[in-house]
Amino acid sequence: MAVRIGVEEEFHVLDTESGLLVPRADAVLGRLRLRSDFTAELQRSAVEWNSGVHASLDSLHADVVKARLRLDAAASGLGLAVVAAGTAPLARLTSGDATPDPRYRRMADEYRQVADEHLVCSAQVHVDVSDRDTAVRIMCAISPWLPPLLALSASSPFWLGADTGYASWRAMLWQRWPTSGPAGCFAGADEYDATVTDLVRSGVISDPGMVYYDVRPSDHQRTLELRICDACPRAETVVLIAGLFRALVEDARARLEEPARRGAHCDGRHEWLRAAGWRAARAGLEGDLVHPVTRLAEPAPAVLRDMLRRLRPALEAAGDWDTVRGLVEEALARGSAAHRLRGIVEEKGLLAGVGTLVAETRGERRPGRAPKAARRPGPALTAVRRTVAAGDAAPTRVADSDWQEETADG
Repeated sequence: MAVRIGVEEEFHVLDTESGLLVPRADAVLGRLRLRSDFTAELQRSAVEWNSGVHASLDSLHADVVKARLRLDAAASGLGLAVVAAGTAPLARLTSGDATPDPRYRRMADEYRQVADEHLVCSAQVHVDVSDRDTAVRIMCAISPWLPPLLALSASSPFWLGADTGYASWRAMLWQRWPTSGPAGCFAGADEYDATVTDLVRSGVISDPGMVYYDVRPSDHQRTLELRICDACPRAETVVLIAGLFRALVEDARARLEEPARRGAHCDGRHEWLRAAGWRAARAGLEGDLVHPVTRLAEPAPAVLRDMLRRLRPALEAAGDWDTVRGLVEEALARGSAAHRLRGIVEEKGLLAGVGTLVAETRGERRPGRAPKAARRPGPALTAVRRTVAAGDAAPTRVADSDWQEETADG
């Protein structure tokens, strides 16, 4: 049986008339109050969703799609829309918009402008790992392969109405937190946990949930969590990244179990990992990435196809090879979300770009329109809204306590 996976997705809440980011997540959550899989985030303009636990990518995809439609139905009744992207193209900076939770208020008071400008959304993936020592060792082994996953997810070229020149500006904003970026190498769980304890004791962070490494072990469950990626407008991109991350974890686990590799350590040269992450944030799929093996600049398609070749045994073992290979080729043909968004904005303007993000988030495949078009749903979405309004139950889910990590981590 394939190793289980799950995702956490964050969504921006927008006004449908103006396309602006608005601090109305509490109103949306109020319409989903019986849905414990939707929660608040640091900023009152974002909503987080936690998936069920899945063995297959098909099952994960169905869960993602249904959750997005439920969320869209809740938001649209309030004159709002939701967008899965690293940043919302149109936003205003204001202070005092932190969610009224003691932990979030403390973060807002401590980190000031860093917290005020944390108007970003990400997609996170959890993969089961049998024990914490193995999870920590895998972190080091897979870290060079995480920047290509960021490139696949890149969806945040616009910030406060301007083109930043980056495919993922969210990644640049994220780097300002004190514990963001590459995780480094740890001999095992004890060493990693001691480092986290020291960080908390130093007062730099208040709790282990504020360890924002690109990948980290869960504090509560036997999972490894991917944290480098932008939120993704297309559900298929989320599924692709989940499949690749599961294969990376399983490939690394198998390699670490080889007799010749037992007790082996990395070369300690981690200084290039942050540079590789910067390159992925700058280029997305449309430029060069740093190849994880050669550490030389190579076109993104070449790097991703090398990743596929490396991971083929793990992908085939999980039954994911055909799906993941097809999704990689589709992603390369379509271009990153950042690239697609720029093309629409250049042709039709920022409002049309926002409309496209809204449409892609809810699963539509139409050209961008102004955000107000989000109030005119198609027949399929209308049917879902009627079902949700009638009190249809959420999809069958594995209980949170069985697997999912508590994630009030901004």
